[in-house]
Amino acid sequence: MPLAVKELIDAGVHFGHRASRWNPKMKPYIYGKRNMIHIIDLKETVRGLLRATKFFHRVAASNGLIAFVGTKRQAAETIVEECTRCQMPYITERWLGGTLTNFRTIRSRLQRLEELESILDGEQALSYSKKMIATLTRERTKIDRNLSGIRHMARLPEALFVVDPHREHIAVAEARKLGIKVVALLDTDCDPDVVDLPIPGNDDSMRSIELVIRHLADAIIEGKALAPTEPPPRENQDSQGPGRGDRRGDRRGGGPGAGRGGPGQASGVSRSGVRAAGRPAEATESAAPEAEEATATAPVEGAPVEATVAPTAAATEAPVSSGEATPPPAAE
Repeated sequence: MPLAVKELIDAGVHFGHRASRWNPKMKPYIYGKRNMIHIIDLKETVRGLLRATKFFHRVAASNGLIAFVGTKRQAAETIVEECTRCQMPYITERWLGGTLTNFRTIRSRLQRLEELESILDGEQALSYSKKMIATLTRERTKIDRNLSGIRHMARLPEALFVVDPHREHIAVAEARKLGIKVVALLDTDCDPDVVDLPIPGNDDSMRSIELVIRHLADAIIEGKALAPTEPPPRENQDSQGPGRGDRRGDRRGGGPGAGRGGPGQASGVSRSGVRAAGRPAEATESAAPEAEEATATAPVEGAPVEATVAPTAAATEAPVSSGEATPPPAAE
């Protein structure tokens, strides 16, 4: 639904706090002052709200989570209603320290809540005394009151929406520490530098809070309609490209997996052969007969000399004695 300026005026979004309570960093978002009360520039409100709706639409389209935080009495009822409609987690009671930074402990408390419900709602409660049942009931009520809104939040959210970041400064600090994007409806007494996407507006009016959250919830619902139904499958290791050994083998000139002595490297090729391959043709040809003759004249332990002699022309003309090897003919 398009946003109209008249709708913002009717909801009282433009009313700020008293001038004596203002934060100087909110000066770019203030239009003027009337009866010692600051008036918020609605152009900045519309700009911030449009940026926030686009961001929430993009997060919801990628199956991301957006947590809504508002412990004010004016915001609690609206947040519960709109978050239930768009199926997003929320916190409307006291913010427990470490809700984001110590999320593992919060998940353990939610598991404890499920255990208490299974005990109290099942036949196992018949074996407990009245005092024990009253103790377990109080514990369940306390956990459910503080954490019922994030009961189905299995992971940390990708974004956080806050009503009055001056009041919810602990939640904002935890989100900034973890790198979670913060979108906030802030009044003239707040610091806009602590949030990523500020929406300047009246954060004390129920109509103002309801208007802003309703537009954000609509953007989330539209984004979730475009989200993929199933997460993309993970790629196998075979399709992730060559491994470390494959890259090393490719650099050495062999095929995939050609490491040290791997199948990609040609067997029987020594370093001397590689060096010889880089020499000129004449030097390689002249070195070949010398290498053959040296191999023919070298004695082998445990075997007669005649068995190691190659059938060269020099060997056939002059027989080799058992004691000495004939010197090779001089190269021409």
